Amino acid sequence: MDEVLPGILHWTTFHDGIGQTVHSHLHTPSGAIFDPRLPEGGVEALSAAVVPTVVLLSNRHHLRHAAEVAAAYDLPIRVSSAGLDDLAASDAAVTAFEPGDEVAEGVSAYALPALTPEETVFRIPSAAADTPAAVLFADTLTHHDGELAYMPDALLGDDPEAVRIEMTAQLSKLLETAAPFDTLLFAHGNPVPAGGHALLTEFVAAQHG
Repeated sequence: MDEVLPGILHWTTFHDGIGQTVHSHLHTPSGAIFDPRLPEGGVEALSAAVVPTVVLLSNRHHLRHAAEVAAAYDLPIRVSSAGLDDLAASDAAVTAFEPGDEVAEGVSAYALPALTPEETVFRIPSAAADTPAAVLFADTLTHHDGELAYMPDALLGDDPEAVRIEMTAQLSKLLETAAPFDTLLFAHGNPVPAGGHALLTEFVAAQHG
C-alpha cells in the first residue's frame, strides 16, 4: 500500500474475473475502505494501517472482496440505493446510502449515473488540513499513462456516444458543485496525486470540442 495523500492509502491487485489490475483505497481517518480487494498480507495488512469501519462501493460491480473484509471486521457494506436491488442475491449483506450523504466521517457521495444508475463519486478529505481533498471514480473514468479516458465503447452499452455525452455533462456538474478537490483516484487507473482538478477540467473541455 502507498499513501497518495495524508490518510489515503492505495493499492493494486490483479482481478482474475476481468483479467485486469484494479485499484482499492482506504481512508485512515474514517476507516472507510473503497471497492476493496485484499492487499498483499490480507486483512492483517489492513489492520496494520487502521481497522476499517465501513465498506463503500462506488458501483454494484465492485463487490470484489467486500464480503471478506466485512466478515473479518463485522462491517456494513454500502452502495448507492439505485444499485441495492442488484446485490440482493449476493452473499454479502449490503445497505444503501443516498447521493449527498456523508457516508463516512468527512466522506461525501456524489451521483454520476450515466454509465450505471448507482455510479458514485466519493469525495475523500486528506488528513492534512492544508491539502485539498480527493475524488474517487468508479467506472466513468480511467487514468493510464497520464491520460484520462472513458471506458471503451464495448462497455458503454447500446449507444456509446449518448453515454459519453451524458458522462461529460455529469462531470461538468461535478466540477461546478463538488467541494474543492485536487487529487483524482480511480477504481480502474493510477492516482493523480496533484493537479487533478485542472486535468479533469481540461478533459471535460476537450469532450465539448
